[in-house]
Amino acid sequence: MIDFEEELKKFHPSLEIEEAEDAIYNQDLTDMADLLVSLVKEDKEESNGSSRRKQ
Repeated sequence: MIDFEEELKKFHPSLEIEEAEDAIYNQDLTDMADLLVSLVKEDKEESNGSSRRKQ
């Protein structure tokens, strides 16, 4: 039978996983809200530019 307590004592997380976690957490990731804000901002800038040209 497997002794889970003994197996847990032997467990060491993979360095690759720890490195991946650091890389993921240290990045400034863009989420959907950021994308929507950017799109709305670009649309407003385009709208303001086209309305100024018409005047």
